[in-house]
Amino acid sequence: MSENLPGSSRFHTPLTGENAALLLVDHQIGLFTGVRDIEVATLKHNVSALAKAAQVLEIPTVVTTTMADGMWGPLVPELAEVLPAGLEVIDRSTVNAWDDDRVRRAVEATGRKKLIIAGVSIEVCLAFPAISATAAGYDAYAAIDASGTFSETKRTAGLLRMQQAGVIVTDYATTMVEILADNSHPKGYEVYSALDMPFATLVGQLSTAYAKNG
Repeated sequence: MSENLPGSSRFHTPLTGENAALLLVDHQIGLFTGVRDIEVATLKHNVSALAKAAQVLEIPTVVTTTMADGMWGPLVPELAEVLPAGLEVIDRSTVNAWDDDRVRRAVEATGRKKLIIAGVSIEVCLAFPAISATAAGYDAYAAIDASGTFSETKRTAGLLRMQQAGVIVTDYATTMVEILADNSHPKGYEVYSALDMPFATLVGQLSTAYAKNG
């Protein structure tokens, strides 16, 4: 849902600390065993970094699992360890997270209309709630590299279906940097540290070396 600004649209109205929320869907141990479109270690890193940066920026976060006591198991430990203390993980049985009243109410309770979503798998756990949220009037942002699936075919199909439905496709770091907005922000270093982008570390090292030798 676009803000009422001249010439604005949901594609051009930026994510901010006041309009964004984060929804993480089914980053579970059992599902991770089948991920093939991204290195599992990279996926764990990216979704954990996304969750950490969201906390730094005070972005409300909703987390769900599917039948955690059954076939798919609990959240991957790397993500569970970085979630806010006391955060309730909503365990459900519905295939589409948006079909669970508790998930919808939790998102609605944030008061935010731009919803960053990541999930395993891309074509179901990410695509279904992203498409449903878009239909419900939210601007859904699919964080692709904090999501994963079981083949390149499924990845492609999920991306195409989301784009056809108007979901905004992006990556985990871009969403948080867009919210940060200004590198001179007091939390800038903390945000970049949470994102833990390898190239950013390299740039920092080069900058330090240049300052010493310049």
